[in-house]
Formats: sequence, C-alpha cells, structure tokens
Amino acid sequence: MSKDRDIWCVYMVSCRDGTLYTGITNNLEKRIEAHNSGKDGARYTRSRRPVKLVYSENVDSKSAAAKLELRIKKLPRSKKKRLIKG
Repeated sequence: MSKDRDIWCVYMVSCRDGTLYTGITNNLEKRIEAHNSGKDGARYTRSRRPVKLVYSENVDSKSAAAKLELRIKKLPRSKKKRLIKG
C-alpha cells in the first residue's frame, strides 16, 4: 500500500444522545470533523453532535471495510460496547 487512500477505516462514534454510529472512511480525521461540523456528515449525526470517536479499525480495502461495517451494525448494543472496550 503506497497511498493513505488505499487504507480504509471502520469507525464508531458516540453521539451526544448516547447512541452509536458506525461508518467507513479513508480519512478518519476529516470524517470525524465532517460529522461535528455538519458539513458532509451523516444525516443521523447532524442532530446528535458533537460526536466522539470511540472505535476504529483499519482494513485493506473499501470492500472489506463495508463488510465489517455491516457486521458491526448488526451487533446488539451490548456487543458493540464490548468491541469498544477491546
């Protein structure tokens, strides 16, 4: 992997209302900033700002990131919390 854009990240943020949002990106810092600024952030997080990064995991491709994101989204909240704690 020669470029940063080749590395994808699955991330989870905790929203102001205590809910969790999971997404993927190839630029984590910029994506969290977008969630908190309201510009290009997910519709879900717009009314729940600020968000705080609570979990991230790098993967090798966008496809792998999307698959992991879906697996995480299907987890019950209790298992997401365990994942966050490590």
